[in-house]
Amino acid sequence: MVVLRGANSQPAGKVAKIGVITMGVEASSPLLEAFRQGLREHGYIEGKNIVLEYRFAQGHADRLPGLAAELVRLNPNVIVTEGTPTVLAVSQATKKIPIVMALGTDPVKAGLVASLARPGGNITGLTLAGANRTAKQLQLLKESVPGTVTVAVIYATRPDIKDELKDATETARSLGLALQLVEVRSPDDLDAAFAAVASARPSAVMTIGHGMLLGNRKRIVDFALKYRLPGVFPEREFADAGGLLAYGPDIGSNFQRAASFVDKILKGANPADLPIEQPTKWGLVVNLRTAKALGLKIPGSVLVRADEVIQ
Repeated sequence: MVVLRGANSQPAGKVAKIGVITMGVEASSPLLEAFRQGLREHGYIEGKNIVLEYRFAQGHADRLPGLAAELVRLNPNVIVTEGTPTVLAVSQATKKIPIVMALGTDPVKAGLVASLARPGGNITGLTLAGANRTAKQLQLLKESVPGTVTVAVIYATRPDIKDELKDATETARSLGLALQLVEVRSPDDLDAAFAAVASARPSAVMTIGHGMLLGNRKRIVDFALKYRLPGVFPEREFADAGGLLAYGPDIGSNFQRAASFVDKILKGANPADLPIEQPTKWGLVVNLRTAKALGLKIPGSVLVRADEVIQ
């Protein structure tokens, strides 16, 4: 076990350096503002007692190793990551600097930690492990748009993607739906993916959670609207961009909560001993403006369960 206490903790009166590296979250994202708000709540003020060093992969996984290496060379007190590909890249670059996941899928299956309760290495934070969003997305889509027959599923590879694809396939079968699986590896693949979906003429479209897809939500939503496809997505940011439905954990609260992990580590806590947290806040967002544009009437049974309705 690598003991990190004291090595990277913040001496009194010193300015802490925090690295932040993202796969799909962009510089202007409210998610990063939620993280900064969390830091402020713990008494950290940029330029006063904390410095933030950002690196953005802009959806390109091949850029992550280089960006991770850059951050490690800066020797920050902590590195905060978004997405499983990101934390994998950083973990390969350092086994010493504490890493806080603001967002990621199952770190145990990815081989990053020993367990959620006792991570055991230099990685802790928050995970979406156990967040079975995919099945619920399909159920909500079928209930909201009963005439749905085929659904195009746009996904990007990550360590546990087979599990989610299996959940999607089994749920679709139980709902009488057919799936068109469309894989993308980088933003450069999206236009070809859109062409494949358009030629198949599905009833609807959905995405499986991934930082690269989140970062390209506007392109995906615009495509869905152009072809008049109802869409269901795993992050509320898709609904804000014009997607019909969004269901999943509140990832903004994850980013805000990540600041508490940073605070504990700066005060000397060992990440190996900090249990990894699972999501507690979930939400359903319905965009009625989009429903109207698509000529759809969302059933009251769905609206009554919505945490937010965009009028």
